[in-house]
Amino acid sequence: MNKIYVIGIGPGNYEQMTMAAVQALEESDTIIGYTVYVDLVKDRFPGKEFLTTPMTKEVDRCVMAFEEAAKGKTVSMICSGDAGVYGMAGLMYEVGAGYPDTELQIIAGVTAANAGAAVLGAPLIHDFCLISLSDLLTPWEKIEKRLRLASEADFSIVLYNPSSKKRADYLQKACDLMLESKSPETVCGIVFNIGREGEGSRIMTLAELRDTKVDMFTTVFIGNSQTRNLKGKMVTPRGYRNV
Repeated sequence: MNKIYVIGIGPGNYEQMTMAAVQALEESDTIIGYTVYVDLVKDRFPGKEFLTTPMTKEVDRCVMAFEEAAKGKTVSMICSGDAGVYGMAGLMYEVGAGYPDTELQIIAGVTAANAGAAVLGAPLIHDFCLISLSDLLTPWEKIEKRLRLASEADFSIVLYNPSSKKRADYLQKACDLMLESKSPETVCGIVFNIGREGEGSRIMTLAELRDTKVDMFTTVFIGNSQTRNLKGKMVTPRGYRNV
């Protein structure tokens, strides 16, 4: 049976890639992915065949992977972060329905929520949710509802894809929705260029976050009502000291 690994390579640097991901890439003949992600691993895996497609060509990328595997190659499809969190794993299974002779193996990776949380401190110790602000594949009305309900439920919230040239005001709109249920003093944080050159972070209030400029390389963390700024670190208590 043909074999494709679907691999989350983490936030970008080799050191935050799992050992399982490294082993699978070493076993592969061909590594396929979005151009930016392939460029992150090329130097570490010399001698491999690398194939890329630009953004918005995800289906083409998946078909390419299955076609290469059909030639008898061991193939890796790579994604940033975790392949099962806003990654390619789901689409690979969908496209894979047409390739019954190919086995998929998903290799977990470190998603931006985990890597960014480690930079900020401990913001995700209690219940939290991930919400993407990109309305490319999800209607804004549905994103809006999720933001409102997650805020009302007092989740800590991680926002992916918080802004772009076409969505310059989406973080501001999201903050306005969350401010309906959350205090303006809610502790928040941002981390940019996670695991890459130029990594940095800031901690601020929700009111301050509303007017903060971010980009697609920024991950945004909104605390719950218990989250605190402790010596410059964003910390959400689990409640162990109250037991």
